Amino acid sequence: MQLAGTFALVTGASGRIGREIALELARAKANVAITYLSSVVNANRTVEELIAMGVEAVAVRLDLAEPESIADVVGEVEARLGPVDVLVNNASYFEPTPFPTGEHASWYSTFDVLVHGPYRLANEVAPGMIDRERGTIVNMVDLSAWHPWPDRGAHSVAKSALLALTRQLAVELAPSVAVNAVAPGPTIPAASFGDEQIGRLARRTLQGRWGDPVEVARAVRFLAESSSITGDCITLDGGERWGHVRERFED
Repeated sequence: MQLAGTFALVTGASGRIGREIALELARAKANVAITYLSSVVNANRTVEELIAMGVEAVAVRLDLAEPESIADVVGEVEARLGPVDVLVNNASYFEPTPFPTGEHASWYSTFDVLVHGPYRLANEVAPGMIDRERGTIVNMVDLSAWHPWPDRGAHSVAKSALLALTRQLAVELAPSVAVNAVAPGPTIPAASFGDEQIGRLARRTLQGRWGDPVEVARAVRFLAESSSITGDCITLDGGERWGHVRERFED
């Protein structure tokens, strides 16, 4: 799909990888709506960058844990920019969820953000995409979709579900709408990470380094522009998925 003049919705795009995705879609001359939960200052700054690139852009607050607001947000975006041609489900939630536990709120919140939110957003935009006979949905997953992470059970199971949802929607929405996923590895360190943790995560990859958020954004753009890929996932992890094989033989 040619992105020039289309309308994209990128969730969780006030900063980090979401921001890079929004900027990359704008480089392809797509108009971009971004959502944020609490970082309104950063969201507005990102919108200013997008507008400076010569496209239309808006920021809208969205709490994916409030499902009744999702239809309202999509309606607002489409009223301000136009019908959504590209949906990127980037917003994430990453809280510890050890098991067994007596506290279940984090589990449900994780699924609201990572599974139920993308499901409802896709459900809102898909009818218009089908009517226009064009559209693409890209879901952001990570390696926990294949490998469970200790104390992050909700995140791992939800990302696995999001990858499964990707394949299911690809089947349900064909041939008008392509649905794919992108799985980055370590890309942008959290502010709380120290040098030791950053280095340890880099050494887990085959390439021995952190990834490039611009490269991740370009993968999203590639899938949005592709006319022959659906139901698939691009992994940009520097070989982290197979790093344990090398470690096993080095030991």
